[in-house]
Amino acid sequence: MPDWKNHGLRIIRSCELDSNTPQTPGMTRAEAISRARVGAQKLWAGTVVVHPNAKTGPHHHGELETVIYVVRGRARFRWGDHLEFVDEAGPGDFVYVPPYVPHQELNARKDQPVEAVIVRSGQEPVVVNLDIPSPEDPPDTPQDDPFHSAPGKR
Repeated sequence: MPDWKNHGLRIIRSCELDSNTPQTPGMTRAEAISRARVGAQKLWAGTVVVHPNAKTGPHHHGELETVIYVVRGRARFRWGDHLEFVDEAGPGDFVYVPPYVPHQELNARKDQPVEAVIVRSGQEPVVVNLDIPSPEDPPDTPQDDPFHSAPGKR
């Protein structure tokens, strides 16, 4: 018989999120679900807070699928071979990013952060940076990529 009490459902309280993960200027990342934290085999989940007016460089996540749930703020997304498609998501919206889709995430507001939950279909932090010019104006202050750390890190 399985030991469901010790090997069943796990609740990770908001005060238990692990911010001892690689961080990027302009944002705060915290891990909730991973192999190391709860024994997850196929998923990674965490939170991200992106400071106002920040943006990522164009990239894709290889074969990983990503789901972003926007809790607060206004996120702008660009995608396509030339980042020619654009849409925005606000609180309560889900965003699905299919494998290999070139995209860019931006904070659409200059006055408030974006708070989101991110779930990926794998444990590997795949980020393939792309040399695609962005149609967006650069942020007021230079920042590193606020949604992704260097390849090999979360």
